[in-house]
Amino acid sequence: MTTRIDARFAELKKEGRSAFVTFLMAGDPDPATSLDIIKALPKAGADIIEIGMPFTDPMADGPSIQAAGLRALKAGMTLKKTLEMVRGFRKDDNTTPLVLMGYYNPIYIYGVDKFLADAKTAGVDGLILVDLPPEEDDELCIPALKAGLNFIRLATPTTDDKRLPAVLANTSGFVYYVSITGITGAAAADSTVVGDAVARIKRHTKLPVCVGFGIRTPQAARAIAEKANGAVVGTALVDALRDSLDTKGQATTKTVAAVADLVASLAQGVRGAKQAAE
Repeated sequence: MTTRIDARFAELKKEGRSAFVTFLMAGDPDPATSLDIIKALPKAGADIIEIGMPFTDPMADGPSIQAAGLRALKAGMTLKKTLEMVRGFRKDDNTTPLVLMGYYNPIYIYGVDKFLADAKTAGVDGLILVDLPPEEDDELCIPALKAGLNFIRLATPTTDDKRLPAVLANTSGFVYYVSITGITGAAAADSTVVGDAVARIKRHTKLPVCVGFGIRTPQAARAIAEKANGAVVGTALVDALRDSLDTKGQATTKTVAAVADLVASLAQGVRGAKQAAE
């Protein structure tokens, strides 16, 4: 089964360039503005969109994305409303891949079978779950694959060659390499070190490898895109959104443009990089 993610990477390979992957929290700073931002991303240059599922105990997220999750929850965002946002996006865009990223607890409470059916119907293409290791694949990974959703696994600097085959066993769509040991936004990615890590992962899989955590500028995005099949940016976009809010944390007329303008700048950096070697 070819998914939107598979199709997008096939297109990018023909174009000879890497992907620009954006991350924003669903419902930040409110559901309506969040949908407007998500709708603006493809035109600004996003190839794949990751949407965070707000959660109260985000172990991998740094202060910026934690705050984004809290803004969204305060504005009434739920997993059900996140799927409604996906449906709203799909009314105008049936090609841009959408990936939900987050933690297992909200999905467990929602109900795995109901979540997968609703996510597929809404137009979700893939899932990234931070807290489900390969040993728990029967919980969500295998059912997701059977439902036609990609299950994208994280690999980190501490995932050694002995562990990688287990991590990659049921991974599909792409591999998400976390460039630093720590939470999001904690440090800058070192493109040389990342290049070595991506080359090592590629010895174990034919899947595209995208790199996230620690990428904030067009220059950094380009450096990573030269080494990998995609660069993922989240914290910098969340910070741009935050900085556009008023003193009460509400959206302003600048909010959508603040994110879209930064996405356009970062996308230009990625498009200046050559496709990473397969």
